[in-house]
Amino acid sequence: MSARDVSTQSDITKMKTEPDGSFQRQASSFRNTIEPGGKFEPEAAWATRTLIVRKLKGLDGLIPVTVVSPRMGSHGWPFASVDPFPAADVDPLYDSQHIKDLYLKAAPEYSGSSFRNQPIRISKKLVKLIRFTVPVLWDKKHQTIVNNESSEIIRIFNTAFNHLIPAEKASVDLYPAELRGEIDSHNDWIYPAINNGVYRAGFATTQEAYEKAVHEVFEGLDKAEKMLTGKEYLVGDRLTEADIRLWVTIVCRHVPSLTKFPSADVTVTPRALKRFALTQFTWATSSVTSAPSEMVILP
Repeated sequence: MSARDVSTQSDITKMKTEPDGSFQRQASSFRNTIEPGGKFEPEAAWATRTLIVRKLKGLDGLIPVTVVSPRMGSHGWPFASVDPFPAADVDPLYDSQHIKDLYLKAAPEYSGSSFRNQPIRISKKLVKLIRFTVPVLWDKKHQTIVNNESSEIIRIFNTAFNHLIPAEKASVDLYPAELRGEIDSHNDWIYPAINNGVYRAGFATTQEAYEKAVHEVFEGLDKAEKMLTGKEYLVGDRLTEADIRLWVTIVCRHVPSLTKFPSADVTVTPRALKRFALTQFTWATSSVTSAPSEMVILP
């Protein structure tokens, strides 16, 4: 374990907010992709959404999952070797104690700064920027993190392994070219208003910042309610990544995150959203495990 103090990245109680008390999420840092001919090639080989897409694409036989405990401590997300929470796993590769150990293995001077296919040399002056997050897409060959941004991981899963899976699964396209403009448009408001909105409300440290965030969350829910009235999907008549991204927040309310900030207990009651949640229940619940936090490992 590193002797360098990384507690500001692992300890949720030391997380910094803006001067006005608002919470601003930092961008994910490891933003590489998987593609034939690239550094990270496909080989037979905010995190629930990655498990759902992994299952829908039939990748569970190619990409194993290691689950960490949802009980975040001062060192961040622990493996079962530290906290034997039901359904949590030990790190099968390096017997790491916490997710942060993998980040520091991939980038010893990791600070949270974003880099894409660049040498991992990060200034020590930037050490206190961000925390060690899940999910993590790990490459065992290069022993490093490929990507830690869930919205990009689900797109990697959507196409990168199509040549390795049955045609039936390869044909599942959650980000079809003809619908990408509309999907991106929905993601652009769903993420700040709803997906990240509950976090902005919960991590706010002033009443003003909290009320602003909560108001925006419910504005987003009202907008989603109107869009889903009389229909099952956000875009057209088919399941897309936009549905998955919205569904996870509505149903899970980002538990256990809300236990960290009970004041942000946002309850969804509108009729169309409830129907949407129940309609998508079958495919979603068959895709996820009981533990809410996970590390995805790529052989």
